Amino acid sequence: MEQRILGRQGLAVSAIGYGAMGTAVGYGPSDDTESIAAIRGAHDLGVTHFDTAEMYGWGVGEQLLGTALAPIREQVTIATKFGFTPTYAPNSHPDHVRNVIDNSLRNLGVDHIDVLYQHVHDPAVPVEDVVGVMKEYVDAGKVRYLGLSNTTPDNVRRAHAVHPISVLQTEYSIFARQSEAFLPVLEELGIGLVAYSPLARGFLSGAVQPRSAYDATDFRQRIPYWAPEHYDANVAIVEALTALADEKGATLAQLAIAWLLAQRDYIVPIPGSRNPARVAQNIASASIFLTDADLARIAEIAPNGGVVAGR
Repeated sequence: MEQRILGRQGLAVSAIGYGAMGTAVGYGPSDDTESIAAIRGAHDLGVTHFDTAEMYGWGVGEQLLGTALAPIREQVTIATKFGFTPTYAPNSHPDHVRNVIDNSLRNLGVDHIDVLYQHVHDPAVPVEDVVGVMKEYVDAGKVRYLGLSNTTPDNVRRAHAVHPISVLQTEYSIFARQSEAFLPVLEELGIGLVAYSPLARGFLSGAVQPRSAYDATDFRQRIPYWAPEHYDANVAIVEALTALADEKGATLAQLAIAWLLAQRDYIVPIPGSRNPARVAQNIASASIFLTDADLARIAEIAPNGGVVAGR
């Protein structure tokens, strides 16, 4: 698979990565055996970048990913994140950050983390102080590259002044375009972008269903795309995009991932699936070429992304 460079510090990863949140939390019950098969299958097909976080099962997700990647550790890059409490409040106080990073190293079973992110901005702690703690681990050889997630362009700039930020992780898809506000600062500072939820939390997966079809613990119970007042309009967008995908000989999910790859050469989507067959389909997106006419048609179908509250 094509490699992409994220940032100016030398981080090279596959053009499509793997997001491991769903192996531990968020999308209903999971099966560890199937998840490990999906992760290893992704690597067999060329994926070299794998993403998790403390928050994904509070260590369970990191442990599973570490187990899955242990035989191929030297062939991949592993990213994880800190910054939440179990009540989902932000916490990036220095002692908490150090404790989480130390736990993540143990959970993953590694001697270094390739990419360490602050998972969410903590208004109680200046980002300069947070990056200062992260830098301690770079200096100690326990972290290789730094990133931010769920933050602001100004925080990216302030953080980068303390230590080079190699990558921003943010939600980005045909349905979610807010991340485009970051592009000027990313290009100015030479920072890559890792796009989470490239399939709009599953709405662009080609298998979307009403909320009633999902488990009560599923995040989609609370995501506005599925709200009854928006659902039908979003399905109409999906149907139009699916028609274009059919013309390209692709699935809707492949079209959505290929769209992201076409936006900038420093963007890496991280779709996540526990199904090895669907993982293979996602990875095949890397071979789909979208023409300028295709991109214009997508812009016409979904000019403002998905339909959500306020739009």
